[in-house]
This record gives sequence, structure tokens and C-alpha cells, in this order.
Amino acid sequence: MQISSTTAGLQLHSLEVRASSELDKAFENATGAGAGALVITPDLLFAGERKNDRRPSRVKSRLPSIFHLREYPDSGGLMSYGIDRADQFRRAATYVDKILKGAKPADLPIEQPTKFELVINLRTAKALGLEIPPTLLARADEVIE
Repeated sequence: MQISSTTAGLQLHSLEVRASSELDKAFENATGAGAGALVITPDLLFAGERKNDRRPSRVKSRLPSIFHLREYPDSGGLMSYGIDRADQFRRAATYVDKILKGAKPADLPIEQPTKFELVINLRTAKALGLEIPPTLLARADEVIE
């Protein structure tokens, strides 16, 4: 079943950031627009900023954020849901093995990710004043306390 944002009673806004210097302002704009949460999509600009620690801006803006990689909740983001990269690397190793044994890369099938993981950072949830439902915690692959 697919639910649209309109059916769910949500309004979606897109915030475009072209330089790392615009991130703090984007968090302010999202808060000013009445955003209740952020979905951070895969982007090289934001990936580099994870290392520069934007947690104070996210927490100050009081916006819960979900990311695509587990490294984000590991470094202070609220949660992530995305492919299990360790599983992807293991799958890639099987391809390397097949190629080294003589298989032609063009003959190997393209695979879609099959294993996904949900990681929740309870410390960040508490800092944001959020209570994560027990049912969601039970489904998480990892809970950071």
C-alpha cells in the first residue's frame, strides 16, 4: 500500500543547499516554515558535513532527522533506514570471486539490495524531547542508548 503525503495529512517542502555554508540557514528555514522533521537524502555535500559535526544545528533546530546511512545516527542523527552496507560489501566479494574464477562481468546479474537496517539514536531522541514508540524500537536493528 502506498500512502501519499496529502493522504497522510503532510506537507512536503524541499530545501536546496548548494554549499556547506548554507546548512545552518537551511535548518533555520525549515524550522521557520513549520517543518516537523527532516528527511536527508543521499548527497555528497551533506556526507562531508557529517564529519564537521552539524549536531548542534540539528538539535538547536529541534528537527528530528532520518538519514540513509547508519553513520548518521552513530554521529548524533536521530535515525537511519537504508541498505546494510556490510551486506553489500559481502555480496560484492562474491562477484569478485566469480570474476577471478573466470566469469565474465557482463554475464553476471545485476542485484538490488535485499537487506536494510533501521538504526535509532535514543540519546538524540531524548535531547529532542521525543519518545520513540516501543514497537519501532523493537523493529530497529540497532538502538544507540
